Amino acid sequence: MTKDKNDPFEGFKLIGEMWEKQLNGLLYMMTDNNEFVQLLKVGTESHARYIELLRKNQELMAGVMNIPTKKDVANVAKLSVQTEEKIDILEEQIWNLQDSIGLLNKENLEMFQEVVSVVKQMKRELQKMALEITETKKIQAELKELRQGLVDIKIIQINLQELRKEMEEIKGIKTELKGVNDAADTTAIQKDLQELMQEVTKLTDIKAEIATLKKLFQKGKVKDKEKEKELVLTGAGTTKS
Repeated sequence: MTKDKNDPFEGFKLIGEMWEKQLNGLLYMMTDNNEFVQLLKVGTESHARYIELLRKNQELMAGVMNIPTKKDVANVAKLSVQTEEKIDILEEQIWNLQDSIGLLNKENLEMFQEVVSVVKQMKRELQKMALEITETKKIQAELKELRQGLVDIKIIQINLQELRKEMEEIKGIKTELKGVNDAADTTAIQKDLQELMQEVTKLTDIKAEIATLKKLFQKGKVKDKEKEKELVLTGAGTTKS
């Protein structure tokens, strides 16, 4: 029973296919014509000119009324894209500059610390040099005193030589006075001899003082040489640094 029934949609489908074939044939016959092609060409050209004129009029009116057109919007969008790209490039450059500035600041800080340490070291060396200079001045003053003492020692040596000569003269007088029997003269001679003995003891004391002064002078020379060596070594160390 179901096989004998007719489907209404099948009929509509057949009618639609027939109409489609007929319309396609009609359109093909109408378009397959030189006059239609030329007319269509003229129509498209006139439509293009009309659209171009309309666009120009729209741009002119938009310019008068200060209204943005599609072209302006496109240009703005293009410029915005370009500016965004430039901003990205600038951000990258800024980051690179920040990194380089950080490295430069670190290097400058290290260099400043080195300069500060060098200045401190130079200050210490200058203080040491000042102390050594004061010590050398003291040593020079002591050397002047020792030189003055040496001059005095030379004077004392000259006096000793004169006293020795006098002692020799007195000894000669003693030998001459051996035959004298006068008691008063002998007592006077004994007194003179006692005075001479006292002077001799004084001379021995002076000799001992001279020996001590010589020792002090030699020690001062040794200290002066040691200080000169230390100054030379410190000067060489500062020039190397």
